[in-house]
Amino acid sequence: MKPEAQERVKVWDIVVRSFHWCLVVFFGLCYLTGDEFDLLHAYLGYGILILLGVRITWGVIGTKYARFSDFIYGWKRVREYVKGLVTWQPQAYLGHNPVGGWMVILLLLLILFTCCSGLEAYGEQGYGPFAQRFSGAHDAGESRHNDDANELWSELHEVLANITLFLVLVHVVGVIVSSLLHRENLVRAMWTGYKVRRKNDAPSA
Repeated sequence: MKPEAQERVKVWDIVVRSFHWCLVVFFGLCYLTGDEFDLLHAYLGYGILILLGVRITWGVIGTKYARFSDFIYGWKRVREYVKGLVTWQPQAYLGHNPVGGWMVILLLLLILFTCCSGLEAYGEQGYGPFAQRFSGAHDAGESRHNDDANELWSELHEVLANITLFLVLVHVVGVIVSSLLHRENLVRAMWTGYKVRRKNDAPSA
């Protein structure tokens, strides 16, 4: 039998790939510097916010597979994909699969909330773009209230960062499983931008 022809397709553009690997580095360094290097941690957080702004914008106006409309699937498609995973025969997708697409959205939101809680905690300490908002309270001598608020934001920031890290690990496991099931190197695809189109690939969202 003649082997099926394989067509290499450019799926992940330079913006998506740069965002992905920069976020991996920035988030990893941010997580490791949270307790000891406040200034570096803060600037890495600003960098992550810039990355999120670029990715969200690109998710609306970017190339086909970068747009949110391409990989935000309805519940029916998600359920069908999960059923395929249970039987070890999931439908292949050229872009993000239904579960992977929603994982992307969840990670973007969690990282955004983590950054926002970090800005609040930093502002309570008198630094960052929110510092001016808290300066009046500091001048009024409400130190006990400020300490409590700062502790609350700091704890929330830490909890969100840990949840995000957990989901990142789940994402990595998902990438490994998908690579094995579909016999494709998804890590290499995110580095080069290319994947192989197959006749049984499912249509986009």
